[in-house]
Amino acid sequence: MPKAEDRGERAILPSLFGKDKTENWEKRRKELGEILAGEEYGKIPPPLPFRAEILKTQEEFAGKGFMEWLSLHFEREEAAFSFPARLIYPKGGRKFPFFIFANFSDAVPDRYFPAEEIIDHGFGVLSFCYQDVSADLDSFGQGAEKLFLSGDRAPSDFGKISLWAWAMSRLLDYLLQRGLADENRIAAIGHSRLGKTALWAGANDERFSFVFSNNSGCSGASLSRNKSGETVKIITDAFPHWFCKNYRKYADHEASMPFDQHFLLAMIAPRTVAIGAAKEDTWADSRSQYLSCRAAESAYRLFRPGTSFEDDSPRTGKEYGTSGIFFREREGTHYLSRADWLYYLRIMEKSAPAKSENF
Repeated sequence: MPKAEDRGERAILPSLFGKDKTENWEKRRKELGEILAGEEYGKIPPPLPFRAEILKTQEEFAGKGFMEWLSLHFEREEAAFSFPARLIYPKGGRKFPFFIFANFSDAVPDRYFPAEEIIDHGFGVLSFCYQDVSADLDSFGQGAEKLFLSGDRAPSDFGKISLWAWAMSRLLDYLLQRGLADENRIAAIGHSRLGKTALWAGANDERFSFVFSNNSGCSGASLSRNKSGETVKIITDAFPHWFCKNYRKYADHEASMPFDQHFLLAMIAPRTVAIGAAKEDTWADSRSQYLSCRAAESAYRLFRPGTSFEDDSPRTGKEYGTSGIFFREREGTHYLSRADWLYYLRIMEKSAPAKSENF
């Protein structure tokens, strides 16, 4: 197994923070974001005013909570666009901790979404199907992109991950307008390609206090240098539309990248990020995700004491993290499981104040 120096973490890390630590962190964080926007994801489009429509509200989950069917409507110049979402929250007349959940389905619950159990823990979820925002195809013009894009994409223009991240922030706008959420306990969450999306949304939108990225792998939480499984070439050949066009130049040339994925994880500091991996998910490469956390941890230690990534490789079932960046590899395959949700819930519960503010 290559040493850390050969994998690129230490080669990049000294330039990450500079000498003045916390005093220069915001400046450096902005620089990291500009690198990732210009070379990997493309810049997330700007916020737009919108009109929200509640289509239906009803009691659900054995009378313990509510579900709402929503639609958000946007207009810009001659273009108009809308996408649906689902809002669930417990009864109780107070502000709740919330997840903004980018999902592969609009169903509530579904295979990745144990909705009643989340309600039972006192959390709400605002979820959407990513394809309702922009189709997961190498074409641009029919989804949210038509609000911002005229003609072909320039080399650094946004890819679909940035569009899906844009939608997560617009749902956060709506949630804060409603006054349902505890503003200090709002998380972005997603699995696989949507785990990449949650990371990019949380890195750019500091209103997300927590970011949970499940099995996000290549171009998500995993370091790209010397990664096993999926590579930059494989992912950009199969899914070029996820990224800006500039990213393809690093296919088979990861050593020349002026960044790696620990930049993305570091951008979330001093907030909280947790990376979930799976032992049998070799395509995503648990060890590369773990080493990315270890490389990014220095950013978190600027604000909170502690270190937790002492192993050379992750031990299955062990929970790492004391300074605000967390990692766990579980048994099993590529999946967003009930156990994963409970792990993320537990992190939020431990980090949160005892009671939410009444509204």
